[in-house]
Amino acid sequence: MSNKTKTGRYQRILRQIEELIGATGSPWSRMSTIVALLHHKMPDFFWTGFYYLDNGDLVVGPYQGPVACLKLKKDTGVCWAGINEKRSLIVPDVEKFPGHIACSSLSKSEIVVPVYNKTGKIVAVLDVDSKKLNAFDEIDQNELEKIVTLIFESSSK
Repeated sequence: MSNKTKTGRYQRILRQIEELIGATGSPWSRMSTIVALLHHKMPDFFWTGFYYLDNGDLVVGPYQGPVACLKLKKDTGVCWAGINEKRSLIVPDVEKFPGHIACSSLSKSEIVVPVYNKTGKIVAVLDVDSKKLNAFDEIDQNELEKIVTLIFESSSK
């Protein structure tokens, strides 16, 4: 997919998410809607979901794709790295990431985007895996960062 096509697709997805999630202020409903749209509209998204912090544990939340790891080992893998480093991470080849947690052997590349609540605290991460190497780039990072800010935005309805 060309950069122009990818950017346009993300812009359409963002508008659709904004329209849909205004009906509720529930972060769980919003996460579920975001996951469903991204998973079905982005062709290289093999596993799309959220892991959230629960009393110091990182546990699976709304997702689509194969069965997920329910709880991720503390301070291990890409999701924890995104939380600990307080930034989005793009991993072109998960086999080369130290401590990668392989919930599915089909996963080849990954992007993780931290989710901040209204007080600026990281409460979750959006995690997307692809069956392709090098599936994610700065366009994905920038657009997904915009999308996750919608989770804790004020409801318009």
